[in-house]
Amino acid sequence: MKDFAGKLAFITGGASGAGFGQAQIFSEAGMKVVIADFRQDHIDNAAAYFKDKKDAQVHFINLNVMDRDGWAAAADETERVFGTTPDLFIQTAGVNAFGPVEASTFEDFDWVVGVNFGGVVNGLVTFVPRMIKAGKGGHISATVSLGAFGAMPGVAPYTASKAATLNIMECYFSALKPYGIEVSALIPANIRSNINDAMLKSRPENLKNSGYNYSEEAQNFMFDNMQAYGLEPRELAERYKKGIESGVFLIIPYQSGAKVFEKQLKRYALLTTVEGMKELENMYKIPPTEEERKMTLELEGYERSELKPAKSREEVGAGLAKKDLDWVDANKRAK
Repeated sequence: MKDFAGKLAFITGGASGAGFGQAQIFSEAGMKVVIADFRQDHIDNAAAYFKDKKDAQVHFINLNVMDRDGWAAAADETERVFGTTPDLFIQTAGVNAFGPVEASTFEDFDWVVGVNFGGVVNGLVTFVPRMIKAGKGGHISATVSLGAFGAMPGVAPYTASKAATLNIMECYFSALKPYGIEVSALIPANIRSNINDAMLKSRPENLKNSGYNYSEEAQNFMFDNMQAYGLEPRELAERYKKGIESGVFLIIPYQSGAKVFEKQLKRYALLTTVEGMKELENMYKIPPTEEERKMTLELEGYERSELKPAKSREEVGAGLAKKDLDWVDANKRAK
């Protein structure tokens, strides 16, 4: 997809973080934009931003991506307001929760996987038939994550959901070619966003039972020591737009992106043999090369040696299990 002016975009999670950056960039490219978001406060803030953008044609929809009836209503509303289906359909809504995988509850998985993967499936099943029937082609994309390519036991539901999302997007990439619909997956690393506050502000009451220790202090700690150093949403969206224009499936918004995948492929190969397992264990003990250090800096936005938090992760309990989970190692539990 190379021409954006006059066309219609639909973006989930579009009122904050990465999605809001996308809404801005594609609006500035001349697109009409439907911003779908679950948080009304985010919608209000985004609406205030676009209020003074005289040429922007933006419409807001409050949407819980786990609600299939809500998806159908959003699709109907989009066609009613703009008279057409989206030309560019981007799914960016996502949540995360930090804690040891062995502390996870059913609800931790139901919520994170339900939003990150189930929400994407709901969007695809809702909009793909409508876009095919419209017969005008288009582009469908999802914001995945670099985490889809590596197991991270401190955010297991998140990485599992992103791996599943990547897989389903590649399935649609192959299947939708005959209909003239392009498909892509954005693979960012660290983003300067507020994804972590979803645990306190967006998690449904019926899914709040969690094995992870969480508090506003822990949330702020994770932002101050991770998200605050991430790629700015507008910059990410600009790189995203270039990737969509290029027509590639995997949009890696970093110069070192291809090397990241090469490293992961090597890791998977080593996991298949006894000798490889030993080699991998030894690799973890070797200090990173200058090239690897620069690659990490590009992806994460900072060097860990530079971090000097006022309190330690253990003091605030960030990324730890609740203290009463006696089957979890004491070092992984809040004090």
